[in-house]
Amino acid sequence: MAYVVIAYLCLAILAYLLLGGADFGAGIVELFTRGKDRRLLRQTMYHAIGPIWEANHMWLIIAVVILFVGFPRIYSVMSTYLHIPLLLMLMGIIARGTAFVFRNYDAVHDQMQVLYGRVFRYSSLLTPFFLGVIAASLIAGYIDPQAPDFWAAYMGSWLHGFGLAVGAFTVALCAYLASVYTIGEANSAADRRRFVRETRRATVAAVLCGALVFGAAQLEGIPLANWVFGNAVGLSAIAAATASLVALWVLLPDGSAAVLRVLAGFQATMILLAVGYAHFPAFVVLRHGAALSLVRELAPAKTTAALGWALLVGSLFILPALFYLYYSFQRASTRPESAH
Repeated sequence: MAYVVIAYLCLAILAYLLLGGADFGAGIVELFTRGKDRRLLRQTMYHAIGPIWEANHMWLIIAVVILFVGFPRIYSVMSTYLHIPLLLMLMGIIARGTAFVFRNYDAVHDQMQVLYGRVFRYSSLLTPFFLGVIAASLIAGYIDPQAPDFWAAYMGSWLHGFGLAVGAFTVALCAYLASVYTIGEANSAADRRRFVRETRRATVAAVLCGALVFGAAQLEGIPLANWVFGNAVGLSAIAAATASLVALWVLLPDGSAAVLRVLAGFQATMILLAVGYAHFPAFVVLRHGAALSLVRELAPAKTTAALGWALLVGSLFILPALFYLYYSFQRASTRPESAH
């Protein structure tokens, strides 16, 4: 049952990146789009994510609950030494959700819509940025339970070049996913050309930010290259991600929207696999080489078993309903009247 819990944790993190990340990416792409293209993008994104944007946070809630119940020591270390970026990320989620609701459902449309739009766009950028910072800090070895002062314990644990670079890469990756997903929402050839142009820009940004991550890791002595390229699984994952990126780039003008979405999701999955495989089962790497393992830090056996059964049984009820929600609103968004 322990590996059932671990598998659900990994799947929840992946699902939040692919689905919630694309939602954040909608605001990021909108932030860097101007003029008529921004208005078109905003309308298209609203029809695409409007009915389901809040449901995607379910994956984050599942991951937090699994950590809290199944891995209490890991949860304690994260919530203690990374409480500042965690708080900023959660504030971004709240601000983004509030702004999204008011700018789309407010009964009075006045100058406040400008403010709502800005809050939505900037919180869409800052939230995945801090999510990336947190992810980087978990593996960078900067968390020090023996830190002598406030700065070393609660600032130095996440405020470093590698974390900032991974945060920027996470932002670019979310924008990339959103731009690819948006292509399937185009209502005309002209709209598709606009969305393809945005996708190409986001692709270049993601590649550049990825190179920045490796550069920051090299400067700070973090063996990222060895983690990614030092084993067969990592090499194969990166090769697969690169091949799918080339295929997606070629297929962008005329390829099937479903195929493009699968390729983009596959790339993100391979990137996580390449980095995560080298660390598994370690989840938090501490200073001086110590680590908190998903295997060693499990809750007592009875708690783990209860959590595993709760996840399995709950999936029988939640997942079919969630998939039907995605399916039904996807069908609704393709009807002619929904485009107006």
